[in-house]
Amino acid sequence: MVRYVDAIDLPIPIEEAFDYLADFSRTAEWDPGVERARGLTPEPIGLGSRFEVVLSFFGQRLRLVYEITRYERPTRLVLRGGDASLTSIDEITFVRRGAGTRVTYEARIELEGLRRLAEPLVELVFPRVARLATRGLRERLSTAGGPRETPETPETLETPERVDPESSPGSPARPSATDASLESSAPVPPRASAGRARAGAAAGDRP
Repeated sequence: MVRYVDAIDLPIPIEEAFDYLADFSRTAEWDPGVERARGLTPEPIGLGSRFEVVLSFFGQRLRLVYEITRYERPTRLVLRGGDASLTSIDEITFVRRGAGTRVTYEARIELEGLRRLAEPLVELVFPRVARLATRGLRERLSTAGGPRETPETPETLETPERVDPESSPGSPARPSATDASLESSAPVPPRASAGRARAGAAAGDRP
């Protein structure tokens, strides 16, 4: 078994932290190894809720299905996932700290079959990838004091006003033909629309 534990402090209430992490369909927002994730069962989220998480690691893609096996809001959450040759168990505990929350995240991987031969390599890779995930979680929930949506940002900038060098000080600038062309041809700015750490185990499939 490969194991990783980390603890982080978040500036959000314990209930909010619990609800956010219980929704594994949002793991792609903070875990850079997650390609995509989605819920497989209807809301509300609770004991027995299931999620599909697709991981990407060094060009490999791994599909894991997770299920909530312990749902003790707002203090303890356990999810179990995996495929035919890998089992991943994520245990997350929450402790209130003033107005914030201390989150302890423990991730365990159990390898089966031929993947057991890769366990020494996974022991080296897994902690590094897991640290990226917990760092992403801290940044996601700390930057703006809680979960946030991807902001809409324009992809073009306004054309600055041209000033006629021949105009005298204090006189209004005369628009040039170039200005008129830029203004008429300026495009309308379009609306702009973040793996799981256990993907480290997938590295063992390759020699």
